Amino acid sequence: MRYSLISRFEGTFLGAILGESVPFSVERLSLKSLHWLKMAIMGAESLIELGRFDLDDWQKRQQQELAHLGSTLDVLPETILATLPVALFFHENTIKLRENLLDLTQIWGDSPLIRDGALAVGYAIAQSLGEKLSPSTLIPQTISFIGETQTSLPQQLSKVNYLLNCQAGLDRAQVELIREEKLINTIAMAFYCFLSTLEDFRLSILRANQNNDSLQGVSAITGALSGAYNSTLGIPVTWKVLLFEAKSAELGLNQLSQMVKLADVLMAVWSGVYNFALDSSEDTDDDFANTQRFSLLQAIAAPRVIR
Repeated sequence: MRYSLISRFEGTFLGAILGESVPFSVERLSLKSLHWLKMAIMGAESLIELGRFDLDDWQKRQQQELAHLGSTLDVLPETILATLPVALFFHENTIKLRENLLDLTQIWGDSPLIRDGALAVGYAIAQSLGEKLSPSTLIPQTISFIGETQTSLPQQLSKVNYLLNCQAGLDRAQVELIREEKLINTIAMAFYCFLSTLEDFRLSILRANQNNDSLQGVSAITGALSGAYNSTLGIPVTWKVLLFEAKSAELGLNQLSQMVKLADVLMAVWSGVYNFALDSSEDTDDDFANTQRFSLLQAIAAPRVIR
């Protein structure tokens, strides 16, 4: 494998967090209120504890965050980012991946926009994790994975494919892709920024942030896509250091560390190798209580591989 699977799991979450944390330069690093991260943490915990996807369990865990999102549901890319644990956990089986993503989007009223966005992002991440992603075929495959829909996302993604084939610049892409609903624009621009600079996480994020103030979430989704493809090894060390060394309590670094730890455990549970016993003896820090309930990881290998 080019990168270890666990580094791709971690890279997906770190990429999304950094994408939303870097406005225009690392000197102005600031982490916004990441409600999607709270939902992703609770979703990852559900998958870890049950070993499967359970819609009712997700709803019970996320009632407070769902209430916060309120009526702005249909325009928030946060909802798509909250589905990342499912995309990771079921990446090797596209049938289960699609089925569970479709079930999960019912939490947000089964919005066609959110449903199609979650399917598109989830499929692209699954292709990266399985090292099957081909820039020339990803978008046609993603459109096929979405299937029949009443939204214009497939058409927008086809436009992205055309722009990439023409080697169109960022300015042209922004003009071409700005005519649809905001959430669709967000997904389309994220795919463009990701695929146009496939091997460069830093450049993908900076391009996603350029002149996209009106499209919230472009850089976060771009970060998730690029983080899954390039793994933690492809994320600039200076960015990770700045993020982890930030001192302000408003940055939510406890949640950041918790999500990285949960990504490790999620990977291990997915592999089917470890039997995690809940341990309440380590629940000494409220911010890390849920993470510390799981046994510490010692080693991880891909399924069916002897090491």
